[in-house]
Amino acid sequence: MALSLAHGVIALFGSIGLAAVMQQSFLGATLYADPAAAIVAAMTALSAYCAYLSGTAMSPRHLSLVLAVFLAVGMITAMLSSSDPLWWQMNLSALGITHDISSLTFNLTLIVSGVIITTIARLATEGLPFFTSSQVRRRRMVWALFVLLGAMLSCVGLFPVDRFFLIHNTVATGMMVAFAVLTVALPWLVPSMPRVFLVLGFVFVAVIIGLVVLFVIGIYNLTAVELVASMLIFTWIILFLRNVESTGENAAGVTRYKRYREE
Repeated sequence: MALSLAHGVIALFGSIGLAAVMQQSFLGATLYADPAAAIVAAMTALSAYCAYLSGTAMSPRHLSLVLAVFLAVGMITAMLSSSDPLWWQMNLSALGITHDISSLTFNLTLIVSGVIITTIARLATEGLPFFTSSQVRRRRMVWALFVLLGAMLSCVGLFPVDRFFLIHNTVATGMMVAFAVLTVALPWLVPSMPRVFLVLGFVFVAVIIGLVVLFVIGIYNLTAVELVASMLIFTWIILFLRNVESTGENAAGVTRYKRYREE
């Protein structure tokens, strides 16, 4: 359901952006009902076909691409459609409190992204090695942390900061904590992960902590901290999915090799 909605939103926002560009390219031109209906039908058919191809080729690597495109399209659309041009002077969550399409776009993007991450939890952990009871237990812990991360992200969109200040800030902070715990514990939870990726996770956490310190002493505003932190978190998730797929393939190859030697 979440993936279908993500593909639909990408197609909708992409079509709106393309329509805006074409409108500026043909100023004063009149578009009649019949050609307009044909264009909408063609875009709908193309979007449905692309969604079908995406669904049939679904994998952790492909899901990471869908998540990245969905987040980029949703956030950029929310920023461009905001009725308050100075929203950035408050925080990123200010996009979700305006009474226009920007609020709906921002909150919907967060909610669906959270649901996608919970879907990622299942697909990602399926690719992890689970040959022993210890590995199974650790894989469940990775799944639980991903589900917690996705649930809190959805709650950030479900509870706008202007109406649910305490809940909004609690789940936003909890999302950061869940990410930090997952990153720090990953060398123990999935020791087969590439060392470069594990080190990169620690670097991302250190950068986020540094940004928070800069915000506290008044150098950066909250919007800058939230933007960079969210980009780092989702970049890490995308890289995690890609590394999980490679790790799963390597583990499968080792298993086949052991069976071959036993035979």
